[in-house]
Amino acid sequence: MSVPKYRVQNADAIRKSLRRVRMLSRFLDSAFRIPIIGKRIGWDGIIGLIPGIGDAASLMLSLGIIREAWKLGLPRTKLLLMLAIVGLDSLVGAVPVLGDVFDVAFKANQKNAEIIIDHLRREGHDVSTAEEIAAMD
Repeated sequence: MSVPKYRVQNADAIRKSLRRVRMLSRFLDSAFRIPIIGKRIGWDGIIGLIPGIGDAASLMLSLGIIREAWKLGLPRTKLLLMLAIVGLDSLVGAVPVLGDVFDVAFKANQKNAEIIIDHLRREGHDVSTAEEIAAMD
């Protein structure tokens, strides 16, 4: 059985895809440190403050990570799990105030990035680039 041409196949392309996943997850979930409490927040929590439009924009960006997972060939069960995580984040995130606190604490995109990294590690791929980016948090 041949690998579909849309799937990432070589090590360099996998590293580039992992880099995009980690950078997007960091951008959305932990781009800024709040000095007083030492917690990190990302653009997901910030743009989620804009009623309706912010939650929709955040959802679209989060789906970009799932698209990368699909291109990397993750199995359907993991893709469905990732969709469920983003769905929960979007559903609860739509609730005023409570949803914004949930967005900051839940970090759906980092959870999904870890699912991708764990899968590729188990498949024997080099995930050191992704781990280096994760260490920046």
